[in-house]
Amino acid sequence: QVQLVESGGGLVQPGGSLRLSCAASGTVHVIYVMGWYRQAPGKQRELVAGITSGGSTNYADSVKGRFTISRDNAKNTLYLQMNGLKPEDTAVYYCNGDIQRFGGSRFVYWGQGTQVTVSS
Repeated sequence: QVQLVESGGGLVQPGGSLRLSCAASGTVHVIYVMGWYRQAPGKQRELVAGITSGGSTNYADSVKGRFTISRDNAKNTLYLQMNGLKPEDTAVYYCNGDIQRFGGSRFVYWGQGTQVTVSS
């Protein structure tokens, strides 16, 4: 069994910062690509940022220069540093990971989501 658990969401004023974390636990053998997605009310889930096991990153145009994705492979943990937050960043943020378990099976797992609200 593999679980992804996000933390770090909350309410922040425009221009503020938050740092999200996503910890993978269970029978994790290898984690390949990991990513952060978000879904605002009434909108489709969208990719925010992704990172490979080697550290290559990609970002949605809307967050470039404000958000930074990183990972600690030793801790099986993914991070998203969000600076310069805007009201339009308000959404539920989900992490996912392409994970191979001990025993060989490989699957894309999702966390349960963490709410980020940007409002004055």
